[in-house]
Amino acid sequence: MGRLVPAVTRAMDILELFLDGDGTLTAPDVIRRLGLPRTTVHELLTTLAARSYLVALPDQPGRYRLGVRTYQLGSRYAEQLDLAAEGQQVAREVAETCDETVHVAVLEDTDVIYIAKVDSTHAVRMVSAAGRRLPAHCTSVGKMLLAMLPRTELEARLAGRELAAMTPGSLTDPAALRAELDRVRERGTAVEHRESNPDVSCVAAPVRDSRGRVVAALSISVPMIRWSDERESELAQLASNGANALSARLGHR
Repeated sequence: MGRLVPAVTRAMDILELFLDGDGTLTAPDVIRRLGLPRTTVHELLTTLAARSYLVALPDQPGRYRLGVRTYQLGSRYAEQLDLAAEGQQVAREVAETCDETVHVAVLEDTDVIYIAKVDSTHAVRMVSAAGRRLPAHCTSVGKMLLAMLPRTELEARLAGRELAAMTPGSLTDPAALRAELDRVRERGTAVEHRESNPDVSCVAAPVRDSRGRVVAALSISVPMIRWSDERESELAQLASNGANALSARLGHR
């Protein structure tokens, strides 16, 4: 590996400071927060501004904000993102941690579609496939995604819908589903106990894009022989960590 270039590292450190607060900084702010020499900071700010990575505020002398070049780079990054490919990579990392089946799914009307999946290596494991479609109300990913919809949109999607059962444990009463979605919003994770498969329980967490919108959910599915209250708590944290990692890949902070 080549060595890190100190000047470039310092320039990146300065740019990353603009991710916090109100998005504007002065040279003294940078000096105080990074502990860099005054001359170095002024030279770096001048260089970044000359390359349009920063722009000086005309009505506030000495204060800078991010420039158009950072927007262009971010837009270019967003154009290259592939949710399924990024989801597959993160699902693989989560599966390696817990050795259970991991899915990433998106919502389409009142169904979920699995766009990424990594299997457990256990002989007894959940059997599914990427591309599979299931009723959202029967799955942890689906309940997570439904819960994150605006209330009016949720009601519009559920209006006149029959909540079909996949197993005896499936939620088929609209009032019970709405109550469950309220609990999902409070917890920040969704759980499914034998609702889409009589031998499996799952836990899911939301995935957000660069604008903070929930665009997918990541779940961990476990056969009941390996499920317990303690395991549920552990997997909920792993699912949240994985969903946050995928969100970060999509540009969410």
